[in-house]
Amino acid sequence: MTLGFEIVDDPARACAAMMVSAAIGGGEIVLAGGSTPKAAYEHFVGAVRTVGLDLSRTTFWLGDERCVEPDDERSNYRMIRETLLDSLAGVTQPTVHRIKGELGPERAADDYERRLREAGSSEFDLVLLGIGPDGHTASLFPGQETLEEHSRLVVGVPEAGLEPFVPRVSLTINALTASQRIVFLAKGEAKADAVAKAFGPDAEPDPSVPASLLAPKAKIITVLLDGAAASRLGEGPL
Repeated sequence: MTLGFEIVDDPARACAAMMVSAAIGGGEIVLAGGSTPKAAYEHFVGAVRTVGLDLSRTTFWLGDERCVEPDDERSNYRMIRETLLDSLAGVTQPTVHRIKGELGPERAADDYERRLREAGSSEFDLVLLGIGPDGHTASLFPGQETLEEHSRLVVGVPEAGLEPFVPRVSLTINALTASQRIVFLAKGEAKADAVAKAFGPDAEPDPSVPASLLAPKAKIITVLLDGAAASRLGEGPL
């Protein structure tokens, strides 16, 4: 596994450039929720419009979803639709596979699992992930049984470990690491401890820090972060 850090003023802009590189080849990209990915999608739309990039062969998947209606303000898909997809309407349209969170965690997980397997993709080209202050990523939370799932690509998460406290659906560690590159986005001092525990020099795979569990199976992990989020990477054990 190759682990690299890019400390930049604007992680979202750097992420958008990686999205463009993956999309040029008609790549399969896993999208994340959250404020920094949202900003990345805005930069990506600007780049697509500027260069006239054709996304007709590009496929977007979601890494996780809340079990709410797709127009609910808590829905990751709603944010992605409003920020990314609606902004590309009339310009170019990728293929998008949303998680049907409104079905509930188990039915939605089964549905997404089926669609992933039917698509027949052996691996994703680019996976975008955030990291929570508790070390969670996607909707894989500390200490939950979902971290031990090795046969499925998608799991239902009956109880969220962080707000909003609604059930979730998430790609599993095996699904996320079946990718050419994983990019973690982190911005702000509130993420500094989690970043250090997951990726610092003394980090070890630890179920209490789910983001740390991807490294042993991943090909390439790039952590895009600003100076504040990187502020504890040079320190000793936490």
